Amino acid sequence: MEAVVRAGLSVGRPLDRETARALARELRRSRALTRATRALAARDRSRRALDERLARAGTPEAAREQALAALEGAGLVDDARVARSRARVLADRGYGDAAIKADLEREAVSAEEVEAALAALEPERERAKRQLSGAADARALRRLAARGFDPETIADLAPFADSP
Repeated sequence: MEAVVRAGLSVGRPLDRETARALARELRRSRALTRATRALAARDRSRRALDERLARAGTPEAAREQALAALEGAGLVDDARVARSRARVLADRGYGDAAIKADLEREAVSAEEVEAALAALEPERERAKRQLSGAADARALRRLAARGFDPETIADLAPFADSP
């Protein structure tokens, strides 16, 4: 219905070539907006991740751009928010900065947003210390390494770890 209104169709108006093209454009835009909104219903996504998803679905570039601009204007697409919230969740789950950075890069978040999100977190060393609080042994240090903590941070904490 929205596409019909935006294309300027009305009862009694002939469907000429120009109006038919406008309707087709509006339908493509509407489908792109619907696809993007459904993807956002599942979880927050970056602009680039949504754009790539729409491109894989065969959505033309102009329709993708219009849909993404509308969603950004409504505040539904916000790369900074995606980066901050995802980084916070991963840090709370015990991941280090390297793992968080890799995840955000997979989410197609810009390097600037990744750095800002990491800077907003509690320092990695403090998070690593908290991870070691219960079982500070070689196994715990290996777990930190597997979770993307900086090797220097792990080496600094190693003297506090129990021997295996």
